Amino acid sequence: MADADDVRRLALALPHVVEIDSDGFDFRVGNKGFVWSYPERVPGKPRVLRTDIAVLYVGDEAEKQALLLGEPVRFFTTPGYDGLPLVMLRLGEVTVDRLAELITDAWRMRAPQDIAGTV
Repeated sequence: MADADDVRRLALALPHVVEIDSDGFDFRVGNKGFVWSYPERVPGKPRVLRTDIAVLYVGDEAEKQALLLGEPVRFFTTPGYDGLPLVMLRLGEVTVDRLAELITDAWRMRAPQDIAGTV
């Protein structure tokens, strides 16, 4: 199963990735986020960055729904993410190989066209 160290290793292996200073992890390409720690918000409590859960950019609502419906043990969302092309991934429920695929796909969708074609 995957963890935050795997996220960091996989994201930083991709071209032109920048890690943003964070209590968790937060990766950008072309100044656009593609994977970061889940900022859990519980009413009445301060926000907590969950490094056991990754937020992934998925491109569009159709892909989001496909992941949520097809793999509900791995993926979830919250009302704060309604209408956004983002899903939360429970890292403990995914293999490193699958995580690599998801991170690379998110990176490709966010990277500038001239960079995205290199991977």
